[in-house]
Amino acid sequence: MTYLDDLGRPDAPIAGPETLTLLGALERERATFRWKCDGLDDAGYRATVGASTLTLGSLLKHLALVEDDYLSHRMLGRPPPPPWDGVDWDVDPDWEWRSAADDSPEELVALWEAAVARSRACTNEILAGGGFDRPAAYETGDGETPSIRRFIVDLIEEYSRHLGHADLIRESIDGVVGEDPPPGTTFAARG
Repeated sequence: MTYLDDLGRPDAPIAGPETLTLLGALERERATFRWKCDGLDDAGYRATVGASTLTLGSLLKHLALVEDDYLSHRMLGRPPPPPWDGVDWDVDPDWEWRSAADDSPEELVALWEAAVARSRACTNEILAGGGFDRPAAYETGDGETPSIRRFIVDLIEEYSRHLGHADLIRESIDGVVGEDPPPGTTFAARG
């Protein structure tokens, strides 16, 4: 079940069970990040702040990679889908950050939305197959196997860190700040 706040944005229930709280928090972070990227042209997707090389476009592409890497690859052990499967990560470990400048805003949004859709499907599969307590397919360098829950928390953290970056970049473009969009913004169609 998806909970929506008064703006129609996905949210965690006020007093719900752990799974719905974690997934609601993740969906809220996804929706807020996507909103930070709305309504901008190529220049907006390539804008930087200060000495940083981060752009909204590179953040969007990075988060698409993280969605596919965490939920499909690390949690379920599946091979990476395109375009990630064609990258030699040993030669170009920052490929997603660097290559985003070659993509249009529409391509970046489509890449991210497809990755989120795959992640949601993986999440449904995980919940049907034992939930967040089960071990992930991933093994750390120390031989430990994290729980699915750990990766969900890590994904929420990844979005939270990058929302701060996105907020600064978006403010530099048009002054839009904060976590709440202007009146009239809708989210429900994206869930």
